[in-house]
Order: sequence, then C-alpha cells, then structure tokens
Amino acid sequence: MARRLRPVEVDFVRAAPVRLVFAREITAPPQTVFRALAEDVPGWTQWFSAVTLARPTDDGAGREIRLKGGTRFAETILVAKEPEVYAYRVDETNTPGVRALAEEWRLTPAGAGTRVQWTFAADGTPVFRLVLGLARAGLGRAFKDAVTALDRRLAR
Repeated sequence: MARRLRPVEVDFVRAAPVRLVFAREITAPPQTVFRALAEDVPGWTQWFSAVTLARPTDDGAGREIRLKGGTRFAETILVAKEPEVYAYRVDETNTPGVRALAEEWRLTPAGAGTRVQWTFAADGTPVFRLVLGLARAGLGRAFKDAVTALDRRLAR
C-alpha cells in the first residue's frame, strides 16, 4: 500500500536524521552525466541494476521509479541544475517506516571526468533508521556498481 510522505525541500539532503553519502570518480564529463541522470530517466534501467522501471511524470516535473523486489516511488524533481545537481524527493512509496526521503546527485569536474556524489537522505521510524544504517554497505555497493555501469554506458 502506498503512503504519502512528508514533503521536503532540497535542504533536507543536508539536515536529514539519516544521511548516506557515497562518491566515485568516473571518466564521463559532468554535462554528459547530468543528461543521463535528468534527461534520460528511462535509461536508468540500463545502468542502475536495482531499477526495473523509470519514467518521467508530470511533464518531466516528477518520476515514477520501481525497484527489484517491488518497491515503488512517486517522486518530485527538486533541482535540475545542469551540470551540477539533480535532486528529487519521494512523495509516495510502499516502503514501510519511511516518513521523508530525498536524494541528491552532485556532479563536480574531476580532471576530464566527474566526481559523482550521491546523498540518500531520510527520516522514519526508529526501526526504519536502524535498517537503513544496516543497509549502508549494500547501498554503497549498489551506487558503485551503478555509477561504474553508467560510465561504461556513456563511453560507448
């Protein structure tokens, strides 16, 4: 059953009770990475293995995301500032215990490539917070694998 989450703005990414931050450098330039994140939403299924469906909604102001295992998100884009930041919040999800969730992808030049930083910011019940803390290593691996796959995809 989908639940409506507390609407948050982009500042939540820095103030959330739980913040998981991961970073990796890749060879693709920031503009190319930004376009893959923000403009090719359906393409997420090609490089982020946990994502089974990704489609823009509301004329590009939102996204519908489905993950392996049945997790669903209805999202609102908070920031799409090329080539630096792409951020969104989750408005509805079937994930139990979550009260607020936002993600930010920050892109900075790193030589000829890009330093990709992903911040997963959340609030929820004590059990949700505990589970999210335990999931840190798995989310870090998923990020590393996804960004590596994105870099390979963009090099073609």
